[in-house]
Amino acid sequence: MKLKLLSILVAASAATNAFAEDTKTWEVTSELGAIITSGNTETTTLKGGIKALHNLESWNNEYKINGLYKEDDVENDAGIKETQRTNEKYSLSVQGNYKLNEEHAHLYVYGSHVSDYFGAYRSESVISAGYGQRLLDRSDMWLNAEIGPGYKYFQYPDTSSEVDENGNSLAGEREGEVIALGKLDYNWQISDNAKLTQLVSVEYGDTNTKTRSETALLAKINGSLQMKVAYNITNNSVVADDKESTDTETSLTLVYSF
Repeated sequence: MKLKLLSILVAASAATNAFAEDTKTWEVTSELGAIITSGNTETTTLKGGIKALHNLESWNNEYKINGLYKEDDVENDAGIKETQRTNEKYSLSVQGNYKLNEEHAHLYVYGSHVSDYFGAYRSESVISAGYGQRLLDRSDMWLNAEIGPGYKYFQYPDTSSEVDENGNSLAGEREGEVIALGKLDYNWQISDNAKLTQLVSVEYGDTNTKTRSETALLAKINGSLQMKVAYNITNNSVVADDKESTDTETSLTLVYSF
C-alpha cells in the first residue's frame, strides 16, 4: 500500500507539472515527505498531496488531493513485535469561487470526501455553498474568511462502540445532517524566502462539531522547491469511548511549485 501511495503521488506530480507548463492559468504545487526508521524501532511514514489553483476571469477554482500512510512496530498479545498499519487517510476536495464585483469577495461551492481508517469516522463527505470575504489585505499578508450552510454524510467505523438513542450499535452505520461551515485562511510572507500560513475550519452540526487547524512554515530552498513544517490538529466534539477526541500530526515535507 505504501508503495502504491508513493507511486500515485509521484505520477500525479509529473502529470500536473506537464499540464501546468502548458497552461498559464494554473498554479500547481506537489508535496511529498517520507520518514523511515530501522533498528530497535521500525517506522514508515509517507505523506503527500497535490494542490491546484485555476484562475479564470470570473472563477478561482481549487483542487486538493492528500494522502497519509504509517506503519509501526507494535507488540501483539503474545509479546512479539510485528509491523502493523497504524494510520491511513486519504482526502479529496474541490472548491469553486465566483468573483463578485466587490473587491476580494466571492461566492463559493465546496465539496470534499475523506476516507480515514483510524479516525473518529470511517468516511465523511461534505457539500457546502456560501460567502467569502478578505478581511485583511496587505502587501505581505492577507486573511480570508468564509461561511455558509452545508450537508455532511458520514459513516461510523465498523469497530465503533457508539450507540443510538435506543441503544442500538452504530458500528458501520451511515448518517447525514445539515451543518454550518466556517473557515479562516491566513497567509504571512515573512520574507522573500519564508512564509507562514494558518488555516482553521469548523463544521458545526447536531451530531458532532469538527474543528481543524493547520499551522505551517515554508522556507524556500530554490526558485521552485520549499521545505514545509506543519502542525495539524483535528478535534471532534463527540467520539466513541475507544477514540480520542483530538488527533495531532507534525510533518516535514518538500513542496515543489510548477
